[in-house]
Amino acid sequence: MTQGKTVKRFSVSLPPPLLERFDRTWKGMKYENRSKAVHDALQRFITEVQVVSREGPVIGVVAVLQYLDKPGVLNEVSLVTHKHKKIISSINQNYIEENKLLQVISMEGKVIELERYTQELMAVKGVKEVKTSIIAP
Repeated sequence: MTQGKTVKRFSVSLPPPLLERFDRTWKGMKYENRSKAVHDALQRFITEVQVVSREGPVIGVVAVLQYLDKPGVLNEVSLVTHKHKKIISSINQNYIEENKLLQVISMEGKVIELERYTQELMAVKGVKEVKTSIIAP
């Protein structure tokens, strides 16, 4: 949970069927306790709201699978990445088969900035797929 900080307790009223479903879910996911499951559920809720409302800073990773045999794809992806360098923390490259490259890019910034970057990557000919995961810190 929150390391080095105090925690606050609160009570929540839920209809019994919802609580039963929640309990089955967190136990099935091997959580140690309900508090940790509620903590993670609240964190996801906050992240979703920030993503939808485009408010607040977020961190994320984008996975980009590109074909190496497409002329100019490496250069185009590099140009797009350089254009957005202020939000990029790191890039990991993995060569898949003979003609594919998987880049895993860590990012930090506003939602709109991360979205612009991923949309520009998707538009590059030779980029097969782009997947993004965003978290509110």
